[in-house]
Amino acid sequence: MKSIFETEAKAELLNRLENLEAEASAKWGKMNVNQMLVHCQKPIELALGESTIKKPNFLMGMMMKLVAPSLYNDKPWKEGLPTAKEFIIVNTEAFNTEKDKLKSKIETMSTSKDYFEPKKKHPVFGTFTTDQWGKSAYKHLDHHFRQFGV
Repeated sequence: MKSIFETEAKAELLNRLENLEAEASAKWGKMNVNQMLVHCQKPIELALGESTIKKPNFLMGMMMKLVAPSLYNDKPWKEGLPTAKEFIIVNTEAFNTEKDKLKSKIETMSTSKDYFEPKKKHPVFGTFTTDQWGKSAYKHLDHHFRQFGV
C-alpha cells in the first residue's frame, strides 16, 4: 500500500485531485463531488489533531480495533461502505474552494510525518504507527478518487 508520506504517492494524489472536475459523478454512493472533497478533509483533520470525534463505547471500540487493519492493508475497500456520521457532509463551499482546501490538507499531512512518530492514537481505531497513518490516508483518498473517476 502506498503512503501519503511517500513523495511519489503524494504527487499521484495531487495529480488525481487536479484532474477532478466539478461535474464529476460518483460511480457509487450518495455523495456529490463537493461533499466528497469535504469528506476527504475530515480524516486528515482528525489525524493532525485539528478536530475530534466522539470515542466509541468499550464494545464498539473493541470491534473497531478488529477492523483497523482494513484501513491500511493492501485490499481495496468495497464500494458503498457506510460513512461515519461525523463525516457525512451536507453543506459545502464552491468546488474550487473545497478542492484547494483538500490540496492544502494533503500537503500538510504529507510533510507532517514527524508528528506521527513513533505512534499516535486514533480516537476510534486505536494506536497506529506512522506507516499505518500514511497508508490509511492514501487508501481513503484513493478510494474516493476512484469513486469519482480519477
